[in-house]
Amino acid sequence: METRTAMIRLFRFLLPLFALVATPAHAERIKDLGTFQGVRPNQLTGYGIVVGLAGTGDDSLQYATEGMKGVVSRFGLTLPQGINPALKNAAAVLVTADLPAFSKPGQRLDVTVSALGKAKSLRGGTLIMTALRGADNEIYAMAQGNLAVGGLGVSGADGSQVSVNIPSAGRIPGGATVERAVATGFDTAPTLTFNLAEADLTTALRVADGINRTFGDRRARATDAVSVAIDATPGAEDRILMMGMIENIEIAPADAPAKVIVNARTGTVVINGAVKIHPAAVAHGKLTVSVNESPRIVQPAPFSQGETALEQSSSISVEQEKRPMVNFKGGASLADIVKAVNAIGASPADMVAILEALKQAGAMKAELVVL
Repeated sequence: METRTAMIRLFRFLLPLFALVATPAHAERIKDLGTFQGVRPNQLTGYGIVVGLAGTGDDSLQYATEGMKGVVSRFGLTLPQGINPALKNAAAVLVTADLPAFSKPGQRLDVTVSALGKAKSLRGGTLIMTALRGADNEIYAMAQGNLAVGGLGVSGADGSQVSVNIPSAGRIPGGATVERAVATGFDTAPTLTFNLAEADLTTALRVADGINRTFGDRRARATDAVSVAIDATPGAEDRILMMGMIENIEIAPADAPAKVIVNARTGTVVINGAVKIHPAAVAHGKLTVSVNESPRIVQPAPFSQGETALEQSSSISVEQEKRPMVNFKGGASLADIVKAVNAIGASPADMVAILEALKQAGAMKAELVVL
């Protein structure tokens, strides 16, 4: 017991010191590179009814009517058989929210409310108490409240309409109350697993090495390009202290692989700094061929009994814009590429053609991604 208490005190003493430790250039905190497995939000969804609309609801939509029957049944009211109320002031909606990790009963969540049917606007509506369920179909939160709708929709008697943003969706800040916590299991599993947001073997090895250097042992090991397994003693308090220390360790992540991103729809070309060009020469020119047709009417001589004829007249011109050949030296960087492409006056479309040709020629060792 005394050993455990001493360890906790040591963790608490060392945690503030991580901000003072000298770090390498371009270092990033481990917490910005990924997340611990199991420590994540969970999606919640519910089906509900919004009331209080100014005639912009679902009218006689069947599932809105069934939803309203379920609402009024909570208060002991039953609609007579065969009665189909025109619910112009109510709308069937889907309610969504994210349940953050470690959320406890009583905490508040923001919810998003979206029209499910033909409701034109949810402006001014109130969401009736709605159960929010997780993927396991269990209830984790209850939502209710007045909607904040940023959109506006107005329609005239002649059918004309004006819409600003999206009036059929809104939010309720703090509109849901957590009713059940989600067990993460992080305090009982034999190991903690840290998952990188982007797979990279070098970065995973550096994360494991940074953790081992900080704690002075071999508790962390990279299991693949994404996951780093960390041995940890049982107990929530000890693990929270260790996780807090790990999150604030700074490492230098691996450089991104060489990539050229081409958006064929917009003509946007993005080249990252890792792209290098091997020795190559590029000649880029523009050839324009113009064909002009100028037909003319030819009249016969007087009293010659000839006929009026159409004489074709064509003129063809060829214009070739001469541009110098650009020589890429070995190991050309991003700045060299941009300077050379600008020198020959290449447009984004021309740049795509040049980059594709360089890759086919084996002069550019980079991944070409076309969006």
